[in-house]
Amino acid sequence: MRTTLDLPEDLLKEAMKASHIQTKTKVIITALEELIRKSKISELKKYKGKVDLDIDLDVIRGRRCRY
Repeated sequence: MRTTLDLPEDLLKEAMKASHIQTKTKVIITALEELIRKSKISELKKYKGKVDLDIDLDVIRGRRCRY
């Protein structure tokens, strides 16, 4: 999809330099994907400590007690 954007050139160049991405399109796509990823993580953090999972990680990972 083609879209015309009025972006600050210095901001775009700084993002390209920081991410080592060579094209403006790719740096914008990466930024949008990262924004979405961070938003999803933020939503998941709301559930921290509220979901009770009765899971024994030692059993799942196949660990045996050495004592």
